[in-house]
Amino acid sequence: MAETVEELTVTYEDDGIETVKELDKKVLTKGAWATVIYRYKDWNRSKEEYSPDKFTIRRYQKRDGEYQQKSKFNISSEKQAREIITALQDWLAE
Repeated sequence: MAETVEELTVTYEDDGIETVKELDKKVLTKGAWATVIYRYKDWNRSKEEYSPDKFTIRRYQKRDGEYQQKSKFNISSEKQAREIITALQDWLAE
């Protein structure tokens, strides 16, 4: 388990294969509750290649000195990511 926000990751290994490969992360909030957005790729075993970039937002709560994931939102496609960006930009411009 991670004790600091910087240690949090979505990287996952299964049978010696990095099935979730973290490419980048941005810490949005720190503290007792932390919010992190990740850019990652999934390993496709049948094609033996990584997926296009994916994105996920994770919320963690720090309890007993360690962060525990409490919720997540997976952005399903580049199209959806762009729609989220557009919506936020529109609202912030108001």
